[in-house]
Amino acid sequence: MHTMWKGSVQFGLVSIPIKMFAATEDKDVSFRTLHEKCSTPIKYEKVCPVCEEKVENDDLVKGYETTNGDFVIVSEEEMKSLQQEADEKAVEIMDFIDIDEIDPIYFNRTYYLGPNEGGSKAYALLRKALSDTRKVGVAKMMIRSKEQLALLRVYNNTLLVETLHYPDEIRAAEDVPGVPSDENISDKELKTAETLIDQLSTEFEPQKYEDEYRKKLLELIEAKEKGKEVVTAKGEPKKDNVTDLMEALQKSVDKNKKKTSGKKKTTGAKSTASKTTKKKKTG
Repeated sequence: MHTMWKGSVQFGLVSIPIKMFAATEDKDVSFRTLHEKCSTPIKYEKVCPVCEEKVENDDLVKGYETTNGDFVIVSEEEMKSLQQEADEKAVEIMDFIDIDEIDPIYFNRTYYLGPNEGGSKAYALLRKALSDTRKVGVAKMMIRSKEQLALLRVYNNTLLVETLHYPDEIRAAEDVPGVPSDENISDKELKTAETLIDQLSTEFEPQKYEDEYRKKLLELIEAKEKGKEVVTAKGEPKKDNVTDLMEALQKSVDKNKKKTSGKKKTTGAKSTASKTTKKKKTG
C-alpha cells in the first residue's frame, strides 16, 4: 500500500507514530472522450474567456465568490498560516463514545492506520483498549488542507480512521419534498411487509454482492478487444519553434491588418468631410 500521510495519534499524553493508507478504492470503469473523426483523446485546457489565452497553473489564484458576484482573493501563504502546520500531523482524540450513537449518514471516507517506527507497542495498547471497552475515539485531523472530524476504531485487528461530515454538512431530512406523513396502513399490509422482511433477513456477507453492471461492461470491452474492435488515436503533430514563430507572426500581421484597415476608413471619412466643407466655403 502507498503511504499517503504520516503523523501521530494523540491518546492523552501518549503519542503513537502512525502511517495512513487508503482503505477503499473506486472500481468505476473510466472512459476517455475521443474525437469521433480521428479517435484522438480530447484535451481540456484552462482558458481565460476574457483574455482569450491559455492559463498555466502558476497563473492561478484562489477566489471566494461573494453573494454579489465579486471575489475575495486568498493567497496560498494565508491559507498555510491558518492550517497550523505544526499541528497538522496529529490525530487528536477528544472523546470516546459508542459507535451505535453515530448514524451512518455522517460517515465519509475510510483510511487504515499502521504503526510507524517506534509506535508498535502504543499502537497495540490503543487497539486492545478500544476492543475491550467496545468504544471508538472521536478525533480531529488535517487532511488535504481541511480540518476533518474523524472516528478512530478497530477493524480486523487494525486501527482505522473514518472521516465524518460535520453536522452543518448534513442536509435537513425535512427539506426532502414529497415525503408522506402517517398513512392509513392496515394491519394486514404491515404484517405482510414484516413477513417479507423476516424472510429476506440474513447475516451481512459483503462477498456475495458485486457490481453486475461493471462486470458486464468489462466483459463487453474484453469481447470487443478480442474481436479487434479497437481504434488507434492519430499521433498529434509536433510543432517546432519555427512553426510556432510563424503562427505568432501571422496572428500579429492579421491583427495589425484589422487595425490598419480601420484607420484607413476613418482617415478617408475625415478627408471627404474636409473636402465637402471647403466646397461649401468656396461657394
